[in-house]
Amino acid sequence: MKGKKGQFGINALAGVAITIVVVAMVSVLGLQLLGDTQDDLTADSAEYNATGDAIEGVAKIPEKLPLIVGAVVLVVTITIIIVAFKYMQ
Repeated sequence: MKGKKGQFGINALAGVAITIVVVAMVSVLGLQLLGDTQDDLTADSAEYNATGDAIEGVAKIPEKLPLIVGAVVLVVTITIIIVAFKYMQ
C-alpha cells in the first residue's frame, strides 16, 4: 500500500501530534510574552487594553485543541475503515 496517491493513515497522526504540540507551545510562550508586556504598560491605556484583548484571543487557541484532535482522529479512523472495506472487496 506504499506509494499510492492520497493515502492517509495512522502514520499521519505523528505529524498532526507534532503540529499540535508546537501550537500549544507557541500559544503558551505568546501568552507569557503578552503578559510580561502588559505588566510593563500603564493600566487603562490603549496599549494595555489592546494587550489584554490579545491575551484573551490567544488564550482561546488551546481551548480548541481537544476538538481539533478529536476531528483528526475521527478522520483518520474513517479513512482507515474505508480503505479496509475497499481492499476487502
